[in-house]
Amino acid sequence: MSAIGVERELMPQQDKIVIQDFNFHYSALHALHHIHLKIKSNEIFSLFGPSMSGKTTLLKSLNRLTDLIFGVQHTGMIFLDREDIYGPEVDVTQLRRRVGMVFDLPTPLRMSTFDNVAYGPRLGGIKDKKRLTEIVQKALQSAVLWEEVKDRLHTSALRLSGGQQQRLCIARVLALEPEVLLLDEPCSGLDPISTLKIEESLIELKKEYTIVIVPHNVQQASRISDRAGFFLSGELIEVGTAYQVFTKPKDKRTEDYVTGKFG
Repeated sequence: MSAIGVERELMPQQDKIVIQDFNFHYSALHALHHIHLKIKSNEIFSLFGPSMSGKTTLLKSLNRLTDLIFGVQHTGMIFLDREDIYGPEVDVTQLRRRVGMVFDLPTPLRMSTFDNVAYGPRLGGIKDKKRLTEIVQKALQSAVLWEEVKDRLHTSALRLSGGQQQRLCIARVLALEPEVLLLDEPCSGLDPISTLKIEESLIELKKEYTIVIVPHNVQQASRISDRAGFFLSGELIEVGTAYQVFTKPKDKRTEDYVTGKFG
């Protein structure tokens, strides 16, 4: 191995996202309590815990989708590359290009597979057909979907299977060249083969992106995560490497959840 390779191996990962004392309220409901968390570049970080524990709220806060909900309030700070995403100078549209989100239910547009992926770049002003073709192919390859759809790019995306539609939604986000990929239970309702393909794609994607995921279950979190955080009733109970959190949790509540005693 070269000296440069050794040096890169020894260099610590940089913090991509830093959350400081973050609280979130839906009117009278205090949904997140004093969250402190650092998420590193090029890692898969899982937010896991029982339903209604605040995971999706935090996920949506990372690209300010919570701004679209009436009556919410927050305190504390969230930094993306050391920039406060709630700062007055932040362009929210640009933030959501940098921090893309994929939801639990696939939502392909009523158009062809090609046009689904090209939709965002076209809105961004890219009109050149050759350039759009390159973007679409790269995004579909990154989402591990290209080989399955390359011969039917111009047929309706609604004809794809559920697992293919979800990977199409991932490709649609990737076509915007984000830096961070947020996923809210992307394998919910999918069969094991589709789930495996999405998990394999995420492991490849972390080479280029930072991934924050609310996994479908504890088993998925343990399979794909580099690090993980356990949420319970709006509190971040424990953070650590996947190995530590899922095999040697430090907090009894984490241990009870990962061993199936509740949840």
